[in-house]
Amino acid sequence: MNLLGIDFEDWYHPELVEQFIPENKRIPTMFKGLDKILELLKKYDVKATFFVVGELLNSNPEILDKILADQHEIGFHTMKHTRLDSTNYQQIFKKEIKEFEKLTFGKSIGFRAPTFSLNENSSWIIDELLNNNYKYDSSIIPAKTSLYGMPNAEKSPYKITSDNLEKNDENGKLIEFPLLVTKFLGKTIPTAGGFYLRFLPLKIIKNSIKNNEKKEITSSFYIHSWELTPEYIPKMQLPLKNKFITFHKIDKTFSKMEELFKEFDFTSFNSYLKNN
Repeated sequence: MNLLGIDFEDWYHPELVEQFIPENKRIPTMFKGLDKILELLKKYDVKATFFVVGELLNSNPEILDKILADQHEIGFHTMKHTRLDSTNYQQIFKKEIKEFEKLTFGKSIGFRAPTFSLNENSSWIIDELLNNNYKYDSSIIPAKTSLYGMPNAEKSPYKITSDNLEKNDENGKLIEFPLLVTKFLGKTIPTAGGFYLRFLPLKIIKNSIKNNEKKEITSSFYIHSWELTPEYIPKMQLPLKNKFITFHKIDKTFSKMEELFKEFDFTSFNSYLKNN
């Protein structure tokens, strides 16, 4: 069984976009596309974990109700999509996780770091999650990219500790679900979704999932809410590289996800934990 995490964030949250959008222009629109996403999941009988940026629940609390009504899982994606390795963020995070607990009535047991920013400078997050009764994290990509990645990390679920981020630690109490990667032309590359789903031929993504299935390895996949509902993204001016990474072939995301849903089974992280 494969795991699906939907990073429910707004169009201005991505790291390569946010710095160019003034505060007064950051108007949430992704809630308008939630029904479209839920209908897609229902069509293919897929359950997902929605890793939600908490401030969106403040402005549109019905997001939580709709996700839970369709028996999907709610997870934490910080309150404002802040990188974990940002200066002095640990103290802020302690308050944010409590705020999210109140907003979601304590239903969240899983976390994903914005921009996969779990690294040696943010390992404190593991203990903070455990202190708040979280059961798992899914923030590590076992490949190196220009923005993130831990190339030496395990490629299948493992027990993680703040002292040992990359390898299974039998003393660990938090499960890490690393994101899907594959070997391509001798190099390990991410194939877990997002930009890679949009940029790579779908055949490479499918083969990556199939290879994991042969090895009986659980594949963790992700997609952003704004990638599935680009019609709610306003026009903006961005540097060419930022625009390419964030929006290249975004109009193909929905149909590519449909193709994956037709061929592979996906479920939420919580459902997987309950059955394994």
